[in-house]
Amino acid sequence: MSGPQTPHTFGAHTTAAEVIDGVDLHGRRAVVTGASSGIGVETARALAAAGADVTLAVRDTDAGARVAARLEAELPPTSGNLTVGRLDLADRSTVETFVAAWVGPLHILVNNAGVMAFPELTRTPDGREMQFAVNHLGHFALAVGLRPALAAADGARIVSVSSIGHLFSPVVFDDLDYRFRPYDPWTSYGQSKTANILFAVGAAERWADDGITVNALMPGSIADTSLARHMGAEQLAGFIETTGLVLPPQKTVEQGAATSVLLAASPMVDGVTGRYFEDCAQAAPVTERAGAIAGVAPYALDRENAARLWAVSEHLVRQDMFGVAM
Repeated sequence: MSGPQTPHTFGAHTTAAEVIDGVDLHGRRAVVTGASSGIGVETARALAAAGADVTLAVRDTDAGARVAARLEAELPPTSGNLTVGRLDLADRSTVETFVAAWVGPLHILVNNAGVMAFPELTRTPDGREMQFAVNHLGHFALAVGLRPALAAADGARIVSVSSIGHLFSPVVFDDLDYRFRPYDPWTSYGQSKTANILFAVGAAERWADDGITVNALMPGSIADTSLARHMGAEQLAGFIETTGLVLPPQKTVEQGAATSVLLAASPMVDGVTGRYFEDCAQAAPVTERAGAIAGVAPYALDRENAARLWAVSEHLVRQDMFGVAM
């Protein structure tokens, strides 16, 4: 995990367009998951505006096609091409199909899609707890499947969108799927977001020889996003009291996508890998959740935790793929 410290040129109010200004991505190919809404759209917009050919990897291809058409109408003629691919991270077969259909190098993979705070315990068809399965396992399977394409790009970048919500919980290895402890939507969300960071730590170490850099980030508290679509008004109102976390100031989606775009494309972070960013800069460590509005928990950057999660994730993906009884 080496590389220079990021200069503090940008900050919390920086937009994705400002980050990408002057960057030329012509000849590069990118995949952005969850690119039919929120910061996924703005991430795709910025990368395409710089010339990258961007695949919007989405559950609802009709929604993805509408977004692609809108962006094509708004972007300049020098922009890269936009295509849409079906990807449901809760359905391993769609991940396998997406990977099998990919041909040629892949320069940028933005693992952006996510779900948050299902009020009740929800499982995938494979029996996995939904938040951990979608936010981590689906993206893990996607990245591992696309590794040859990323290695072929000679300098590929993977961006893992996490959250300050990782402070809600470490990865509870003894009960990932809430089979023995009472389900809680926030600890569930928290362990999935911790897993997003640990994936970056693990992949950075394993794939460095392939020229692949991998970093995680907190996009911010976004004013206009569908991430909380599973939450009712009462649950939203009780959020701070329940979690003990103080939300940072809200950002626009254009500001929320800035750190993703920085890690995906900016020369400012060339060679930086295995780190966690927020507000376009590397985050400081935090040891207490109460009152925290920024920072990264030490357990989320722990290399032993990352190695354990990698081994567990490989086992679970293989188990689900071949239908081994749990």
